[in-house]
Amino acid sequence: MPAKIDADTCTGCESCLDSCPSEAIKMEDDKAVIDEDNCVDCAVCVDECPVEAITME
Repeated sequence: MPAKIDADTCTGCESCLDSCPSEAIKMEDDKAVIDEDNCVDCAVCVDECPVEAITME
């Protein structure tokens, strides 16, 4: 299952962008958004997020 980003918690720091090996994360309105079709379920972004806005559900 792809990672999910809580937009209310996301600070737009972009830490997850560089960590994503499949480049499935982009920024929209200063918040991270995951392209579920490109997400490979690796959870690297979960560990990189300093505010714990990303989860694997």
